[in-house]
Amino acid sequence: MALLYTTLEKEAHAEQTIEKSRFIAHAAPAASREEAELFIEKIRAQYRDATHNVPAFVLGDKQQTVWGSDDGEPGGTAGSPVALLIANEGLTNTVVVVTRYFGGIKLGSGGLVRAYTSCARLALEAAGRLDVYERAEKKVRVDYTFLGKLQNAEKDAPFTLAVLDWSDKVTVSLAYAPEDEAAVMQLVNNICSGSFELMDEPSE
Repeated sequence: MALLYTTLEKEAHAEQTIEKSRFIAHAAPAASREEAELFIEKIRAQYRDATHNVPAFVLGDKQQTVWGSDDGEPGGTAGSPVALLIANEGLTNTVVVVTRYFGGIKLGSGGLVRAYTSCARLALEAAGRLDVYERAEKKVRVDYTFLGKLQNAEKDAPFTLAVLDWSDKVTVSLAYAPEDEAAVMQLVNNICSGSFELMDEPSE
């Protein structure tokens, strides 16, 4: 099964206190730039009284977009290092916001980079990793009498099933790894005794 990309399993956060400054990192999966920006705005609103809310994200199945903002910290000490951390961890479709409440002690450029990336890494670890694999899909119409058999077969078969439409017959979606297509269609054929309709696929 072909791996498309790796993202985060869930939203998570982590907190550190470094030289009296409080750092809070929030990390989440994001399927699009719009989703990432909504998450950033949510965290900014939650910590509107913070000294800095440093956002970063990596998007695209090939990490086509790597972006970060220093949000008032010295250039290159916050957002960019966090964005590069996400990318170097092999993650994409991932957004991180690191909030800082300044504690009165300046950290210097190197100290800032270490502080922001350290807290971000903890949040990424807490969020967990999710591998996304290439999937193919076929839609088939079958008699209701075969639906239960297909649903029972799903437990051990190389496909996942979703019911799309109920009418005179039932339309189901079968999702599977591309290399399993022949086996899946043979299994459907056997279960339905050849009595199923493959739905038309849209033309390119």
